[in-house]
Amino acid sequence: MAIFQGKAKRSERGSRYKKYRGYKKHELGRAPSLTGLDKKRLQKVRTLGGNRKLKLLREDQVNVVDPKTKKSQKTKIKTITESPANRHFVRRNIMTKGAIIETELGKAKITSRPGQDGVVNAVLIS
Repeated sequence: MAIFQGKAKRSERGSRYKKYRGYKKHELGRAPSLTGLDKKRLQKVRTLGGNRKLKLLREDQVNVVDPKTKKSQKTKIKTITESPANRHFVRRNIMTKGAIIETELGKAKITSRPGQDGVVNAVLIS
């Protein structure tokens, strides 16, 4: 079944709205990519206006910026330790924006949106 992001069939109080038109293509959504921890895998998706979006399905590398030295380097991800989006994402090793990851350089916070941007960027926090 498709994911619909348009107006609801019912109001907040539960009364039904009269249907005056059907679903429109621009109101359709997609399932989340849920970026996992494994060898890199991307998916190209066509979006509105013929643009392209890179969905990152799996990744094991991260671009980490050290705020003290202002240097960035690519390093390996060990595991995900915290996730503000969903506490169950930690045990499934799913990366989202704001998640705390353990890297070879230390703990880092993800600043990019891996499922939308196609890359994992992070800032060192310890």
